[in-house]
Amino acid sequence: MSSRETVLGRVRRALRDVPGSERPQDVAVPRDYLRVHGSRTSAQTVDLLAENLADYRALVHRCRDERALPALVAGLLTARGTERVLVPGGLPTAWTADIAAEILRDDRASSTQELDAVHSVVTGCAVAIAESGTIVLDAGPGQGRRRITLVPDHHICVVRTADQVVGSVVEGLERLDATSPQTWISGPSATSDIELDRVEGVHGPRTLEVVLLGG
Repeated sequence: MSSRETVLGRVRRALRDVPGSERPQDVAVPRDYLRVHGSRTSAQTVDLLAENLADYRALVHRCRDERALPALVAGLLTARGTERVLVPGGLPTAWTADIAAEILRDDRASSTQELDAVHSVVTGCAVAIAESGTIVLDAGPGQGRRRITLVPDHHICVVRTADQVVGSVVEGLERLDATSPQTWISGPSATSDIELDRVEGVHGPRTLEVVLLGG
C-alpha cells in the first residue's frame, strides 16, 4: 500500500460516522484559544511590531507626520541607488511626489524580465501583525499584484499605524478576506540549505524596508 492510500484510508475511517448531509459550516469549532498574548497599549503594539520586523532583518523607519513621508521614501530610494521604481495603482500619489527616479506604473502585461529590471517597489499593505512581525498584502489598492513585490530586489512598504497594526495573527485574519490573494511577509526573503547557510533574495526581495506611518 502506498503512502497516499494509507493517508486516504485513515481519512475515510475518521469520517465513517459523519452523516453524508453534514457540511463543515454546520459544525461549531471551539475557539477557546487566546486572541492576543498579553495586554498592550496601541503604542506598545507598534513598538512590538517594529522590534519583530527588525529581528527578521527588515529595516524599520518611523514617520510620525505624513507630510514628511514623500521625502523619506525618496531618500530611501536615493540611498539604494534606485533608477526605476514600480508603483501599484491606488497608492497615494503624495507618497511618491519627491521621487527622482523613473516611476513605472504596474502593468498586467509586464513580463517577469521587465519586472526584474525594476530596482525597487513601493506599496502599502492590508494589515501588519505585531506578535509575528508580519506584513500582509492582499492585492488591495496601493498593493498591486503578488509578483510586483516578489520579483524586484527592494521593497518599501508603508504601514499606517493608526488603523493597520494589530496584535496577533487571529486579529489579523479577522480583517482579511479569505477569497483575496494574500502575501504574508516576515522580513526579507531568506532560505537556508542543509548546512544552514542563509541565502537572501531567492523567493522575494533581498531588502525589505518598512515605514511605520503615524504617531
